[in-house]
Amino acid sequence: MADQSHLGTFIWHEINTSDPGGAKSFYSDLTGWKTHEMDMGPAGKYTMLQNGGSGIGGITPADGQPAHWLMYIGVDDVDAAVKKAEALGGKAAVPAMDIPVGRFAVLTDPAGARFAVFTPKSG
Repeated sequence: MADQSHLGTFIWHEINTSDPGGAKSFYSDLTGWKTHEMDMGPAGKYTMLQNGGSGIGGITPADGQPAHWLMYIGVDDVDAAVKKAEALGGKAAVPAMDIPVGRFAVLTDPAGARFAVFTPKSG
């Protein structure tokens, strides 16, 4: 059986900001986190945040939104999670999509709080 320890837990933390370079400097200096640039193809570069050699999050441009942190919750099936969230009164703010490291969607709960669901790519 595959490791399912990520299910139902916050597994990734991402800051969306109009100043990725400033965020990179600020959080590295504040926390000691290391950074690593990752090529995301047409989406450009993505800054990975690492703590003790483990990836813990990332930095991405906010695309006109106010700066904010987005938390990712591990699920076994992103598409099923989107359908269930919608049935429970939530909404898909960003539809389910594949990225190089897995599949994700950004949702809002019935009160409007934003979060993401994520399934890592296996293998």
